[in-house]
Amino acid sequence: MNQTDASSRLIEVRNELGDCTRCKLSATRQNIVFGSGNPNAKLLFIGEGPGADEDAQGLPFVGRAGKKLTEIIEKGMHLNREQDTYICNIVKCRPPGNRDPEAEEIDACKPFLIEQVRAIRPKVIVALGKPSASTLLGRTVAITKERGTWHEFDGIPLMLTFHPAYLLRFYTLENRRAVMEDMQKVLEVLKP
Repeated sequence: MNQTDASSRLIEVRNELGDCTRCKLSATRQNIVFGSGNPNAKLLFIGEGPGADEDAQGLPFVGRAGKKLTEIIEKGMHLNREQDTYICNIVKCRPPGNRDPEAEEIDACKPFLIEQVRAIRPKVIVALGKPSASTLLGRTVAITKERGTWHEFDGIPLMLTFHPAYLLRFYTLENRRAVMEDMQKVLEVLKP
């Protein structure tokens, strides 16, 4: 898929999503948070769901966790967030109180997530946190045990790591080092 195709396909998927009312999250959201970044990115980050800042702005990872993710991408990986990555979530509407998305909410959004992945066709996907990793692998993931391990989603290498919000809550040298080790593994696979 060339640059125009990926971008056009993402627009089609967003149009298919429409003003979604497929699950109860639509009742409390301000904005659908579809995704942002380069449609032709080799690196795709997938989080769990929008928070308050994301819901207000309609963009993923723009709050505190988003600033941490940008720092990981730009300072840690020496990549440009807008040019080198695409970022989205497994659910496109904010779960109330930032709770984890429920099964029926994930089921309603998953077809759109799969189409986003297929449009972008990244070289690597990074699952940010347990809900994202569990959704992509179709099983409950113990993220503290499985972070830093390679898996596969739709034929694409999938790295599991901590969510940036987890890093903010448990800001230890050990956790920061763990995420940077995971990102180094990702960079190795991204090398031409």
